[in-house]
Amino acid sequence: MDMIDLRSDTVTRPSAAMRQAMATAPVGDDQYGECPSTNALQEKIASLLGKEAALFVASGTMANQIALKLLTRPGDDVILGYESHIEWHETGAAAANSGVQFRLVGPREGKGGGLFTAADVEAVYRAPGHVVQPPSALVVVENTHNRGGGLVWDQDEISAICATARRLGLRSYLDGARLFNAAAATGRSLAELAAPFDLVGVALSKGLGCPVGSLLAGPRDLITRAVRQRRMFGGAMRQSGIIAAAGVYALDHNLARLEDDHANARLMATRIAQAPGVELDLSTVQSNIVIFRTAPDAPDAATVVARARAKGVLVSAFAARTVRATTHLDVDAAACARAGEVLAQVMAG
Repeated sequence: MDMIDLRSDTVTRPSAAMRQAMATAPVGDDQYGECPSTNALQEKIASLLGKEAALFVASGTMANQIALKLLTRPGDDVILGYESHIEWHETGAAAANSGVQFRLVGPREGKGGGLFTAADVEAVYRAPGHVVQPPSALVVVENTHNRGGGLVWDQDEISAICATARRLGLRSYLDGARLFNAAAATGRSLAELAAPFDLVGVALSKGLGCPVGSLLAGPRDLITRAVRQRRMFGGAMRQSGIIAAAGVYALDHNLARLEDDHANARLMATRIAQAPGVELDLSTVQSNIVIFRTAPDAPDAATVVARARAKGVLVSAFAARTVRATTHLDVDAAACARAGEVLAQVMAG
């Protein structure tokens, strides 16, 4: 049975053309700044994001952790939305690497879960110099918000958040692992989405279909400091152009097709929402992620995952009664329609 794999958009495999680009990439030693393919990728990302410089790193988690290290000091407060990737999916690295703690704001779950406002930032802000309270140092926005269901932020609210952060003396970081999806969903340029932030991270291994890699982008002085942090975290690479070339190829060929993933997610979600026992607000399906909850008298998430697998569809359990399905370039509309039908059947018993 051919499985329809919707566990994540990270499961994609490089296409034949991407593999060819990797095989023929000119390479050199990146530690000497002599890898032409890596340099080309960094320059391309910096230009797309409207930043002075960019740095290729191994993963989105590494990008996030380097950003925390650069923008905070041990004991600082980091303000972010509930269920952000930095809090949920990085195995406590923020505490271990940077010694920071999180101040969670905005709705915990439901519609808008994970998003917050400038007023929320102002409400939890803690000034430096207090004898007891830790100082606020950084605001982090995740766009799109994974566990919120691929929610896309309102850019006016983002601008207000970052303006508030600057007024309060806080730094700002955009965890843009799926920023390419946010651009596709809003029609805004990557540079416009990234403009309010001091530092931005983007991932190549999700919607763009690369086998590995993320980048940090920002002012040249911060990126220069990031080179040292990358090495301290074990992320220094040599002939990294072989994998950087996949990123260059993806940026040239896979950006425009992200809208297909979004359409496929809506197609699938529409069918799932019709099934009994499903709690799914279709207005939250804004990009390539579908998250639905199961009612107390319906199968739980583990049961849904197991039964769907038996019928050839792979999805992820995000909580006891929460299921996630993620579309990507390796599943077409027909596969997503089939997956929606299977998940609806599973929910119907």
